[in-house]
Amino acid sequence: KYRREIDGLRALAVIPVILFHAGFEIFSGGYVGVDVFFVISGYLIANIIMAEMSAGRFSIVQFYERRARRILPALLLVVTVCIPVAYTFLLPSELKEFGQSLVATMTFSSNILFWSQTGYFEGAAELKPLLHTWSLAVEEQFYLFFPLLLWALRRRRRRTVVIALAALALASLALAEYGWRHNPDRAFFFSGTRFWEIFAGALCAFAPVPWGGRWRGAIGLVGLALILGAVAGFDAAVPTPSLYTLIPVAGAALILLAGGAGSPVGRLLSLPGLT
Repeated sequence: KYRREIDGLRALAVIPVILFHAGFEIFSGGYVGVDVFFVISGYLIANIIMAEMSAGRFSIVQFYERRARRILPALLLVVTVCIPVAYTFLLPSELKEFGQSLVATMTFSSNILFWSQTGYFEGAAELKPLLHTWSLAVEEQFYLFFPLLLWALRRRRRRTVVIALAALALASLALAEYGWRHNPDRAFFFSGTRFWEIFAGALCAFAPVPWGGRWRGAIGLVGLALILGAVAGFDAAVPTPSLYTLIPVAGAALILLAGGAGSPVGRLLSLPGLT
């Protein structure tokens, strides 16, 4: 079922990321938009898979075929535009690294490459045109096993599925908290320290909304406040992913759970400029 406000939530995620990279200090935490995207992605994919399994028409092959049709055209366009620009402006050593990133991007392993080269917040990162593809790599690595996991659990009770997903999410979060303390660059790019954010969105797809009416509207606004607070209050010194990242992740989850089209935050995120 199409939810217009989720498109608005996507815009709320991408705009701060762009302004963060443009150097606007008020958006010092704009990078948390990536975390919001992970939550949205987990929610939508879990809903799609659950609906198809319930209808008895889920296919792993068709799932990956749809992912390819959705991702590859835009990805190929980005790569095609970047090649001549990189060839024109990058130094030979930088161009060599760009070639490596091309291969890594097309094999959805760029996050692994970038953690070995530089940190996301370092100045040298600005000379990597395909740096942003690290998050796409994390998502696609998640999708290698997540449909298989749900397929394996398809005959289990809903409660069992939720417990399994929650346990995996907590393990990933614990790894993230450990990771930023010992190797923050690797933890930033490593898929295992990011999966909990996608699992958070998937859990929203299984969770019944425990509130209604006035409370539902208030909860959605709290979610929006959490995201905006992280965008304005975080900066490069805040460890990420970590327990701090729970703030924007929880904000996105609350909007997904309580921000229906009839709620105040749902109406706000459904405005034409955001969708």
